[in-house]
Amino acid sequence: MIRRLTVARVINVVFLALAAMGVLALGQHFGRRVFAAPLPQAMQGVADIDPHKVFGSKNAPIIMEVFSDFQCPACKTLYTSTNRLIIDNYVNTGKIYLIHRDYPLPMHAYSRVAARYARAAAQIGKVESVEQALFQAQEKWEASGDVDGTVAAVLTPAEMAKVRALVKGGTLEPLIDKDYSLGQIYHVNQTPTTILHAKGQTYPVVGVVSYDILHNFLDQLLSQ
Repeated sequence: MIRRLTVARVINVVFLALAAMGVLALGQHFGRRVFAAPLPQAMQGVADIDPHKVFGSKNAPIIMEVFSDFQCPACKTLYTSTNRLIIDNYVNTGKIYLIHRDYPLPMHAYSRVAARYARAAAQIGKVESVEQALFQAQEKWEASGDVDGTVAAVLTPAEMAKVRALVKGGTLEPLIDKDYSLGQIYHVNQTPTTILHAKGQTYPVVGVVSYDILHNFLDQLLSQ
């Protein structure tokens, strides 16, 4: 335990020094690469934003795109351990404009189904409760395939009727495909992948990153 804490402190010192230099964002999270060099200028545009899948103010100094798969265990970890705190401390305080991007991986049998239900819930103003339910009950619906029942557990019958109609209507599929195509432009090859845009630079953050490390980086971006 003492050794891990010591390593974490060293990592944070190196990470903060690099971020403060403003040259690159390259860090190690317990031996794994998590921050990559800034992307080229041509890839800094943020396009195809679904207004139902965003959180926070458009005027926030940082834009944060999260490419996520509801059936991905690492995405669940990021959502529950890091991004909930990011929402409380950065999104709700006007510092980050958060965009959820659907990136259902082909290896997951029900991830696209879950994305449809979450999109439908977003259109009726219930995105937060449904996303939370899908991640918290991930193992259950992954085993049974009952995405519908998982969502129905947190919505009223009237809300669920609207969600089912939207899912069956076929209008949500192109929205999911747009997010997936955008992820390919960013060269997303695993979930979760977070793309940070701040002050003319774009930083990919790959995998699960602890809140402590991510908020240190965000604070450095905000202070520049």
